[in-house]
Amino acid sequence: MPPTARSQTTIDGVAAWTQGALESLGRLAGVGRVGLALTEGGGRRLRFTASDRDNGERPAWCHIDAYDDVPLNTAVRAGQPVIGTLVDLEERYATFVSHQRDTSTVGIAAVPIVAGRRTLGGFVLFFDAPIAFGAELRAELQHLGAELGATFREAQRGQEQGPASLPDRELPPGAVAVVHDVPGDAAAVGDARRFLRRALDGWGVDPEASDTAVLCVSELVTNAVIHADTGCSVHVVMKDDVLTVTVRDHGSPNAASGVMIEEPLRVHGRGLQLVEALANRWGSEHDTAGTTVWFALDLRPESWSER
Repeated sequence: MPPTARSQTTIDGVAAWTQGALESLGRLAGVGRVGLALTEGGGRRLRFTASDRDNGERPAWCHIDAYDDVPLNTAVRAGQPVIGTLVDLEERYATFVSHQRDTSTVGIAAVPIVAGRRTLGGFVLFFDAPIAFGAELRAELQHLGAELGATFREAQRGQEQGPASLPDRELPPGAVAVVHDVPGDAAAVGDARRFLRRALDGWGVDPEASDTAVLCVSELVTNAVIHADTGCSVHVVMKDDVLTVTVRDHGSPNAASGVMIEEPLRVHGRGLQLVEALANRWGSEHDTAGTTVWFALDLRPESWSER
């Protein structure tokens, strides 16, 4: 599906968060350079940028293997800071430390960025001035990692939870749309079904098509609230006798750092069979903010008389 105004705004928000994080971390005492990483691919890789990677308007990102033996990756996988002078870290990270010998770096602090129970990524500080690498610094940096996690979640979700009429979403002329936010509670699946049924009845959608859409949404929302405790949003758009329903989760907070997990909204089992069999088109995608699954139904009367 093409990017919407809403998804573009979310991208802009994350870019602004990234720039702000690099700048604020770079102002910490003794810090000469900053690196920032976000988890992708179920924790199998990291999207990385740094304060010395200038790309003009947006941060310049690259992908790195999450299992490379460097302090930042260890901090992200373990969910605990890795802090010390180069001498302290040399035995554990000999290759990494050797690459710092010709720089001004004298110490490293790699810290996970967390939101609730989930590790979203991490930051690494390259100190070019001596500093006390003790318990007080560790506690301060862990607190900072939690603050960054909270603000990152706001950047991710800020545009995903709008009013029911979706006034901020770019819609084609003649389209109608509604959105429903679902909490991470299995009991909320019934509310999502009823929400969709009311919307489709109000738009005069054929009962058979309505039944199919409600059944597919029920499967997708059930996946979301079971595998992503933060819940999901259901977006419904009708244009030119085509109904498109999108279920977007807000990312699972239960993913253990470094463990390969399935995507929270991945359609599988009975849900996969139903969506494939009943929808005219469907698709899914996963990113650092969560997972999106969508399906489309052709509502032309002849298309349903043929079924």
